[in-house]
Parts: sequence; C-alpha cells; structure tokens
Amino acid sequence: MSRQAGRGTEAKKVSAELFTLTYGALVAQLIKDYESDEEVNKQLDKMGYNIGVRLIEDFLARSSVGRCHDFRETADVIAKVGFKMFLGITPTVANWSPSGDEFSLIVDNNPLTEFVELPDGHQNLNYSNLLGGVLRGSLEMVQMEVDVTFLQDALKGDSTTEIRLKFIRRLEDALPAGEE
Repeated sequence: MSRQAGRGTEAKKVSAELFTLTYGALVAQLIKDYESDEEVNKQLDKMGYNIGVRLIEDFLARSSVGRCHDFRETADVIAKVGFKMFLGITPTVANWSPSGDEFSLIVDNNPLTEFVELPDGHQNLNYSNLLGGVLRGSLEMVQMEVDVTFLQDALKGDSTTEIRLKFIRRLEDALPAGEE
C-alpha cells in the first residue's frame, strides 16, 4: 500500500521533469530555427498565447473559481489556483501599482528553468516567455487585455523571476465574425 502511495508523487515528479526537458528541447530547436532571440521570444509568446486560449477552459472546468470582480482578485486566482494547478508552484503577488492596474508575480522556483543554463550569446532570450503568452491568452478569453513582461529572470542572474502584468482594458463580449 505504501509503495502505491509513493508512486503518485514519483509520477508527478517524472512528469514535471519530462515537461521541463521537453520544453528545453523546444526552446533549443527554436534557437536553431530563428536568427535572433527576439524572434524566439515572439514564437514562445505566440505558442503560449495559443495554449492559454485553450487552457482557460480546462482551468474553469477543474476549479470552482467564479468570475473575478477586480484585477486584484484575478491576480490572486492566477497565483494561488492557476499556477498551482498547472505548474505546482504558488508565485507571490507583489509590487502593485498605485492605480491597481499592474502587479508582479514573483516566482522563486520556476519549474521551466530547472536543469537550464542560457547558452552564450543569448542574453536577450526570455526562456520562460511561453508563460507570458499563456497568461495573455487565458486572460483574453475572460475579457481582459493585459501586457506581460519579464522584469527579472533567475536564468540571467537575478535572485528571482518577476513577471509583470499590466491591465490594458476590459474586452467586450463579441461573437465570432459571421455569427449573430
């Protein structure tokens, strides 16, 4: 019985490590395929956005979270529920702007960067840019346009990874073109 109980934890660790290594291989291939770090960053953001657009449905179905009433509540849900559900971590929500339209997610242990060192000559690479795209895509599906930037990156020598989210505007519910 105790062997089986331990297997669930082992399977999650193996899955997390497999995900991390697979993501690393994806980034390595993008570096080979594209001329500049900026282009790789764009591709990672685009991939993340497409994942976020689909992931939000799974998130809403699996969590008991209702509609958030403000950006502060959204920040808490992202950190305490979303990141925990999909990455097994809980970043800290910090550095709110005075107007309440910007905050940072402080990630102490980014699972994407485990086993990773940035290759020489790639200091402009935002290795975890996929996360920014996921955040943008998922929030857009719940009618929030946000700007996501990385202010700090542990892979670049910073003590933590800091992801900054800025609320741009609330999007109107719109039907796809051709539907009424």
